[in-house]
Amino acid sequence: MNSAVRFVLISTLLCVAPLTPVLGAHEAAAATASGAPYQGLFDVPARREELAANKASEGHRACLAVPVDPKWADIPVIKGLSSTEGYGTDRSGSNYAWAVMVLSGRALAGDEPADRALKTMLLKWADAGAFSETEKVHDAYYALKRLLLPTVVAFSVLRADLTNEEQKRLIVWIDPLVRKTDQIFDGDVDLNNHRYLADSLLMLWGSLTGDRSLYLKGMDRFQTILKDARADGSLPLETRRGARSLWYMRQSLSSMTVMAEVAKGSSDDLFGASVIKDGRRSSMATILSYWINGLTNPILVSAYSAENYIPGPEEDFMKTDFGFLENRGNGRHYLAFLEALAANPSSSFMLRRANSVLDREAKDERPLIDEFVGGNTTCFWRQQ
Repeated sequence: MNSAVRFVLISTLLCVAPLTPVLGAHEAAAATASGAPYQGLFDVPARREELAANKASEGHRACLAVPVDPKWADIPVIKGLSSTEGYGTDRSGSNYAWAVMVLSGRALAGDEPADRALKTMLLKWADAGAFSETEKVHDAYYALKRLLLPTVVAFSVLRADLTNEEQKRLIVWIDPLVRKTDQIFDGDVDLNNHRYLADSLLMLWGSLTGDRSLYLKGMDRFQTILKDARADGSLPLETRRGARSLWYMRQSLSSMTVMAEVAKGSSDDLFGASVIKDGRRSSMATILSYWINGLTNPILVSAYSAENYIPGPEEDFMKTDFGFLENRGNGRHYLAFLEALAANPSSSFMLRRANSVLDREAKDERPLIDEFVGGNTTCFWRQQ
């Protein structure tokens, strides 16, 4: 990108996306109660105030639950992500993602050293052009999306304290990387959970920068998911994945949750959105309910999972992989998206069922942290 184009890009972004003002405690509470608009995954100023006012809460404790590792400052900058042989994606950026997710949660809760460390890390990686040489193949781009989601959330946490010059450095780095993920590979990855993840990222960045075209990619994708779902709530491209059918359904629900939470900031209700499919109403509730039904009775998935398309490490489609129900050993927890649903101010049957899964499977494993939802979701949303 030449300097002239870069200047226009930065100027445009900063003009359409002014900093969200930092509200006082009473203003933040009033804004949250009235459903006032916000930019990003959640209302950062309001959440900061809420956490500061409730330091004994489980949410505040979750933000600070994972200690800072001084070695994070020395993580080598990764210039690009690559394709991998066989099953899986490039995980070379996992230490970076973990550091960013932990630091952004701590910064949100007012940990000033963590705030400074996060700023230093992001600016270092930005100035070095991290990830700019990522190989243009779908699995490398999939890894890139997973790294960018927590990066963008971290930017949203930091940006009120950034100087204009610091904002420019980060925007010049993040913006082209996010836009790069809007790539068509002419295959199923353009239609399945890979694409959902891409559009959740594009929508999030569009919300933060005021780019309506990016924001609408998420809105449109959400509607497409509802249209693609079968009448029973199953997603055809995910449930065919053999033993990992429910695994990929969960992945899709995580991206849908990101889209719905970002939409709330613009007063768009995706949690309540629906389309008529085969004479029945298709919504996130029907998709979530199918997934939960599969958790309790996996035989419901077998008719679809028997296709056994790229099933993962387990070849027997009858041996459902439930590995997403527990902490993965690297700190991540794939049920993290349920924290957002649990915090949703609604008594709908969908949310009650989501809460029951959260209480049954992950109640004692908080904080729940996952890059598919941008970081420490217990810190972002937990109300108690």
